[in-house]
Amino acid sequence: MSVDEAADLPVDGGSRRERAVARVVDPARARAETRVQRFLDAALELMSSTSGKDFTVQEVVERSGQSLRSFYQYFDGKYELLLALFEDSVRNTAAQLEAVIADESDPLQRLHLTVVEYYKLCRPTHKGRGGRKAPAALAEFAQQLLTDHPKEASRAFTPLVEFFEAILADAATAGVIRSDMRSRRIAGFVLQSVMFNAFVTTISGSWRAEGDDVAEEMWDLLLHGLELPSSPTSR
Repeated sequence: MSVDEAADLPVDGGSRRERAVARVVDPARARAETRVQRFLDAALELMSSTSGKDFTVQEVVERSGQSLRSFYQYFDGKYELLLALFEDSVRNTAAQLEAVIADESDPLQRLHLTVVEYYKLCRPTHKGRGGRKAPAALAEFAQQLLTDHPKEASRAFTPLVEFFEAILADAATAGVIRSDMRSRRIAGFVLQSVMFNAFVTTISGSWRAEGDDVAEEMWDLLLHGLELPSSPTSR
């Protein structure tokens, strides 16, 4: 199963974070939000250190300044905590991309900026415009999740899939890309293409940190698969 299949899966009560908070009664939701965030922040700090994703639940509890009992009130264990962190990372990425295109009104340029910036965010050593870079250990967990638990990975990617789908739909409505394709499916394809190429160019040794030309080449390749077909008279 791939990223673009997120739309075909039911959302069982929202994200891991939302479900963690929902385990308590409404009057305590604000406190629950704070406590869950402290656990997430503690885990993120540990993942950013030399321990990577090999931290223990006890280390998260100690760093958060909360109790083990409180941890298990919100999470079933470390795996569910990692899922919550990954989902948060996906939502933050979607928010960063939305901020990048906020002042751009041209539909094709909005799509261009989204693809290029997402490529940058996927590169192992690049932060993109604003926001903190997710630790490498979280990227490793994401790859493991895509391989071992594809349904959960697809659900986690839903915010990004929906964001790209909306950008593509706007461009198709404006007549600047083809409108005869399913935007949901194409959104998943674009996401996968960008993510895969961001990592593969690093593995092959052709990634160049000093410039954005690789991202632009990626955009050019994607665009010419989406552009309107030439009229018979122009051939």
